[in-house]
Amino acid sequence: MTKNELKICPHDEFCGGCIYQGVPYEEQLRSKEREVRTLLEKNGVCPEVIDPIEGCPSQYAYRNKMEYTFGDLVKDGETTLGMHMKGKFMSIITVDQCQLVHQDFNKILRATLDFVIERGYPKYNKKTHAGLMRNLVIRRGVNTGEILVNIVTASDEKAGMVFDNGAYVDVIRNLELQNNLVGVLRTECDTLADAVIPDRLVTLWGRDHYNEELLGLKFKVSAFSFFQTNVEAVTRLYSEALALIPDIEGKRVFDLYCGTGTISQIMALKAAKVLGVEIVEEAVLAARENAALNGLDNCEFFAGDVYKVLEGEDFEKPDVIVVDPPRAGIQPKALDKIISYGVDEILYISCGPKTLCQNLAYLEDHGYHAVYLKTFDNFPFTKHTECIALISKKL
Repeated sequence: MTKNELKICPHDEFCGGCIYQGVPYEEQLRSKEREVRTLLEKNGVCPEVIDPIEGCPSQYAYRNKMEYTFGDLVKDGETTLGMHMKGKFMSIITVDQCQLVHQDFNKILRATLDFVIERGYPKYNKKTHAGLMRNLVIRRGVNTGEILVNIVTASDEKAGMVFDNGAYVDVIRNLELQNNLVGVLRTECDTLADAVIPDRLVTLWGRDHYNEELLGLKFKVSAFSFFQTNVEAVTRLYSEALALIPDIEGKRVFDLYCGTGTISQIMALKAAKVLGVEIVEEAVLAARENAALNGLDNCEFFAGDVYKVLEGEDFEKPDVIVVDPPRAGIQPKALDKIISYGVDEILYISCGPKTLCQNLAYLEDHGYHAVYLKTFDNFPFTKHTECIALISKKL
């Protein structure tokens, strides 16, 4: 049986991760493209050219990061490790046969859960805030074959018991994996929020990062650094997006909402200067480190809210602006500031079609026009869709 003929996921009945299980891939693509076109029409946006949706290179095992949660399927039931159940946020379903990840992820998940159950370690309770086990985060370098495992627990002091670090490392290191395990980490997290916020990060074995390569550049990805989830697909998306600005050589570029600076560094190979802005300080530190790793001295990165950074600094006017905002899109103040530069071209990379279309409508009312748009399905079986749009100043 080939990858394109996998049966419906055994977790589909309960898991909230996929919404298109059992739906032929071509139908998934039609549905996602239809959604984007409907949003464009609803917002009165008419790009000059709309290319057909681009399918994903791999429909399975494409995710390079998963954050699993410890819990139970029914109240006070046996410990589970996986994803939130459809419609029931407090219920967690074990997903050790997930089709969206490499099989090594499923092996590590299963081994971790068995270890926790055998040791009798209690799951963390979101209501009482008691218990030890919180999350498991697995990250993989697709082009390097490196895997990083991060077990997330309450602190021993908070939980009132000791997690056996050495025994857990032995379990993970003894697994027969296709990828190369490079590090096992433990994050201690005592926050009341249902989120992985590190109070203390310890390297139990190996190193605290994995390496990745993308479009000829090298990236060091730490435990909490943002990095694109589908490397194969985003390589294609970035290549097509940046090809929309063929004359970038020698130009000054703003890369806003730049994350760890992946796009910034790709552009810096040709541009005269790239200035990146990102609100997550750790991502900015990673961007600076990766730029140095790649020998790029024409990148400069600033940490902070895009509007506040642009308003507070006296930057030289850019020739081109690239934006890659979160799903919430670009807020009005930031959008007004971007418009005020009066650049001829804005390249918009979007992971939220709804807010993209709203932003495009606003730009249409303020002297710009979408000349090109294309949708990409980088996350088969899920609801998520990405788009690229080239926006030009009206003559």
